[in-house]
Amino acid sequence: PLLHIRLSTEAHLLVIAPATADTLARLAHGRADNLLTLTALAFRGPLLVAPAMDVAMWEHPATQANVALLKERGLTFAGPAYGRMASGLVGQGRLLEATELLGHIRYQMGRDGPLSNRHVVVTAGPTREHLDPIRFISNPSSGRQGFALAQAALDLGAQVTLITGPVTLPTPIGAERVDVTTAQEMLEAVLAVAPQADALLMAAAVADFRPTVQATRKIKKAGDETLSLPLERTPDILQAVAEQRMVTGRPQIVVGFAAETEEVVARAREKLERKRLDLIAANDVSAPDAGFAVETNRVILVDRNQGVQTLPLLSKGQVAEIILGRVVEMLREG
Repeated sequence: PLLHIRLSTEAHLLVIAPATADTLARLAHGRADNLLTLTALAFRGPLLVAPAMDVAMWEHPATQANVALLKERGLTFAGPAYGRMASGLVGQGRLLEATELLGHIRYQMGRDGPLSNRHVVVTAGPTREHLDPIRFISNPSSGRQGFALAQAALDLGAQVTLITGPVTLPTPIGAERVDVTTAQEMLEAVLAVAPQADALLMAAAVADFRPTVQATRKIKKAGDETLSLPLERTPDILQAVAEQRMVTGRPQIVVGFAAETEEVVARAREKLERKRLDLIAANDVSAPDAGFAVETNRVILVDRNQGVQTLPLLSKGQVAEIILGRVVEMLREG
């Protein structure tokens, strides 16, 4: 077949990046006078457009009319971003950064995956329990494992709600992000969405204790050598989910995480049974290449049938893919 026909039938997704104002006009009006527009006209799959042009060209009524027409026909737009142009002007019109554009591509490619029409909720990051307006109790969780789980779920086509403590990571494209600070806020956010979820993955490192009283002003030294800090337990989110689940029957699958420093498998099994989990991912956070603030993880998976799967040292993205694979299997089993 002709080249443009072959290209249009071999691809799962057509990405036009950068898409100039002229290209948008050609696409909107069905022009077919070069290889790109010929291929786009013949293509029957999803089409992702990443515009790039000067701010005045992007804001021009003709360009905006073309964009509206293309969106009406079902084309998806990624960007443009706000920033400095080649002309030196600042505004909307920049091509998205490669990592962000890749996120849009991954989102489009995964939409027909095995988790399409499924709702997955992921918790990530640390929580903070304030002593006063400045100081707080927390932990070194970076949120990387939870965000990797959210991305893996998106790659498989899931609708994803990401409930995260204070982290600096960018939101995976396609995920609905809910920012929280304290364990109580995370509890409320989780219980609000869990009854609509098919799977809940609790990867957040939630503080176990909080100050009994939070000072409204900064605590001063005032010559004291010691400070007594009464603490109380924070709410047990997984226990609350288990109790709610007995009433609602949702989520269908609940995955917990156990950050341990000893007796990893035994403590993971105990937590799995006590919290009525379907799967638990446990790791030894004292290992230098696993746990908090690193890109890799060593995880042991224990399932509801007491099966144990020990994973080698992997990136947190690879760990997330394996865990989501297990979630897909369990959802199919019912």
